[in-house]
Amino acid sequence: MSTAAQLPPGSVVAVVVTRHRRALLADSLKMIAAQNRPPEHVVVVDNGPDDPARDIVESCGVPTTYLVSHRNLGGAGGFALGMLHALAMGADWLWLADDDGRPADESVLGTLLDVAEKRGLAEVSPVVTNIEAPDKLAFPLRRGLTWKRTAGELGQDFLPGIASLFNGALFRADTLDVVGVPDYRLFFRGDEVEVHRRLVRSGLPFGTCLTVSYLHPDGSDEFKPMLGGRFHAQDPDNAIKRYYTYRNRGYLMSQPGMRKIGMLEVLRFGMYFLGTKRDPKAFVEWLKLVRKGRQEKFFRA
Repeated sequence: MSTAAQLPPGSVVAVVVTRHRRALLADSLKMIAAQNRPPEHVVVVDNGPDDPARDIVESCGVPTTYLVSHRNLGGAGGFALGMLHALAMGADWLWLADDDGRPADESVLGTLLDVAEKRGLAEVSPVVTNIEAPDKLAFPLRRGLTWKRTAGELGQDFLPGIASLFNGALFRADTLDVVGVPDYRLFFRGDEVEVHRRLVRSGLPFGTCLTVSYLHPDGSDEFKPMLGGRFHAQDPDNAIKRYYTYRNRGYLMSQPGMRKIGMLEVLRFGMYFLGTKRDPKAFVEWLKLVRKGRQEKFFRA
């Protein structure tokens, strides 16, 4: 069901982007609808209309809008479309998620709203944990020179200034007036890092609530250890993922707020490809893709 009526004050709209993952989407929407404090509306952007999910969306148990895109917008474009639609509906809060993740329990949204209000946050995220082993993080988190791989290593209550976007991330609508929506040109890979960069530069308060979690498939296998595990390099397992990861990383490292990190990237990946992986051709390909990103040559793979 879709509605054009403006939402009441304080409304939460969940925005989910999907493509060709009907079963995972059904699991995600089931847990979103089961929240103790459910969202007033769910917007689902479907990038794969050749395998439509309208029936799953419309049967999820809360009011929905199903947006079909006959062009694959990727995660970045899908979230941009869904977020703008939610804002146009009059949402005061936007709760974002991919189709392959889901809230760990029924208390997630209510807890995030409570923490955001009490702390005056512009954005708050749950801990993103491994769906197969919830005590472990789905993505390793670097703090200084150390990598955190379990939820218990992050603390007990709240982690300021760090958030994993967009897996369960809750944004105030006003926050998006300042930081905007994801950059469609990135397509996928790195769009969440770019929005995180904007959040940091805005000076708005945000962070991670450590008492609730969002379940997501493990993504840590892409981060390959080097120098005895003191450093890691992201090395996806297929050419498409590598293309967008490295190209978009080149763009990100050229942006204000990330240029100092970018200066170290050549050294780190050079050590990985030449010293650890011993693959000079892969390093040359990495350099070419990073250069494309720096030059803003956002051609699709």
